Amino acid sequence: QVQVVESGGGLVQPGGSLRLSCAASGFTFSRYLMSWYRQAPGKERELVATISTTGGGTSYADSVKGRFRISRDNAKNTVYLQMNSLKPEDTAVYYCKAVRFSAEYWGQGTQVTVSS
Repeated sequence: QVQVVESGGGLVQPGGSLRLSCAASGFTFSRYLMSWYRQAPGKERELVATISTTGGGTSYADSVKGRFRISRDNAKNTVYLQMNSLKPEDTAVYYCKAVRFSAEYWGQGTQVTVSS
């Protein structure tokens, strides 16, 4: 059974940090591109960051570039999103996605709330 499970969300003050984790199973993790998306209330889901199969290539949305960092550990079947200098506008449900050709797997999401 394919599973993509996010964790690490929570409540943090502006300027704080969180690290999200996404644990995958049921497919060959190392062959999949991994991405983080987020969806804030009343807004469309947006791509936050993507990482290549080896971890050698990354890309970020302009809104998070310089603050967030995506990484992966293929030995642990896990992708991470390190979020620093958090802002209230980062508040959203964060989703992990695995993709390879036409195959696409989504996690259930984890809530991140940035508020004082």
